[in-house]
Amino acid sequence: MKSFYKNVPLRKLPDFSMTNVDIDKIIGECTFATARSGGSGGQNVNKVETKVLLSFDITNSQSLTDEQKSRISEKVKNRINKEGILQLSNETERTQLMNKRAVIEKFVNLIENALKVNKKRVATKPTKASIAKRVEDKKRVSVLKKLRGRVD
Repeated sequence: MKSFYKNVPLRKLPDFSMTNVDIDKIIGECTFATARSGGSGGQNVNKVETKVLLSFDITNSQSLTDEQKSRISEKVKNRINKEGILQLSNETERTQLMNKRAVIEKFVNLIENALKVNKKRVATKPTKASIAKRVEDKKRVSVLKKLRGRVD
């Protein structure tokens, strides 16, 4: 069976090698539904279901580890309902196929960003030159403020 994701010409695919995620399996676990889009569209707007809804059950996913599930749940908690299902939709395009492509791209970006591990910031000491510059600036400002005083 061919994956829909492989046939979709998206931007350059993200590198999931660091996160050990098979994006095709994850997309295979997604369910897609269609609905009528709102907005302009002429005669077709009331007949054609172009809006695409993507649902992904994070808690029952076989492709993700428990750590990845908790990481995704934490990062995108505003898009997850009470049953633990991530829901995305797209209705910006005029065709169902283009909306499906767009919602898959949204989903892939969301998963990619949720699984990305940010580097910890290493605290560094200020350099001697920056300390000297700061002290020199303070002295200059101090002299300026002293000059603002009353003249005897």
